[in-house]
Amino acid sequence: MYSENTNNWVYKACGDVNRIEAYFSGAAFAPHRHDAYTIGITLEGVQSFDYRGAARHSLPGGMIVLYPDELHDGRAGTDAGFRYRSIYIEPPLIQSALGGKHLPFIEDGISSDKRLFDVVLPLLEAYDQPFETLEYEDALYDLATVLDDISGAEKPIKNFNYHAAKLARQYILERLDQGISMEDLERATGHDRWQLSRDFRAMFGTSPHRYLVMRRLDNARNMLIAGNSMADTAIACDFSDQSHFTRHFKKAFGVTPKQWVNNLGDHRNMSCTNVL
Repeated sequence: MYSENTNNWVYKACGDVNRIEAYFSGAAFAPHRHDAYTIGITLEGVQSFDYRGAARHSLPGGMIVLYPDELHDGRAGTDAGFRYRSIYIEPPLIQSALGGKHLPFIEDGISSDKRLFDVVLPLLEAYDQPFETLEYEDALYDLATVLDDISGAEKPIKNFNYHAAKLARQYILERLDQGISMEDLERATGHDRWQLSRDFRAMFGTSPHRYLVMRRLDNARNMLIAGNSMADTAIACDFSDQSHFTRHFKKAFGVTPKQWVNNLGDHRNMSCTNVL
């Protein structure tokens, strides 16, 4: 089982931006994939994970940058366990700065580039304070441009319809409680459904259906944090039943909804002056 150790904890930072600090010993997460960039810094111990067919190991001070929708797990590399901070950033936020270029990809999922450290650090500090809007937007722009520089993605994607992909994304966001087909997206964007599917994946790192499911899961996590039951959350977020909800949740986050709730520790008052 994953994340059953009662000493494990996850602390969610203040504000709406999805940032966590966590500690795990042993196996932390089963293999899973989510449609956001995972960008983090290992604070203590050895953070080990399987990614793109190989075992990776991040030591204290090491940076992790996982590409959207890539299968990965998580575990302690030593008996001492590991502690880390992560921020989860949706590809559309990166694309808003890059405007239709290839999404940046960091080889091996680990980087020691100082330029990256300098732009990631502001995103992972001050967990007891929410971001100001302009502060966050500036930090995202800096992150996107540095990721683009160090990934070697130099040329815009050719023959891709960024505008149609954005229209499809907006259509999905406005109809999370509805069944959506590729025919619906084709009609809403005026763009061939198969070409649109390819464009959406290129621009945002995942398929339209996966994007829809992940936004429903985001809503579900907020409901669970607010104290709603698993069953009520599943129905409210348009999953057919609790079993269906649990299956999708574990595929996306590597733990069941119950395990995720049990690990939450929002009572912790963290200060990053002595940890980063």
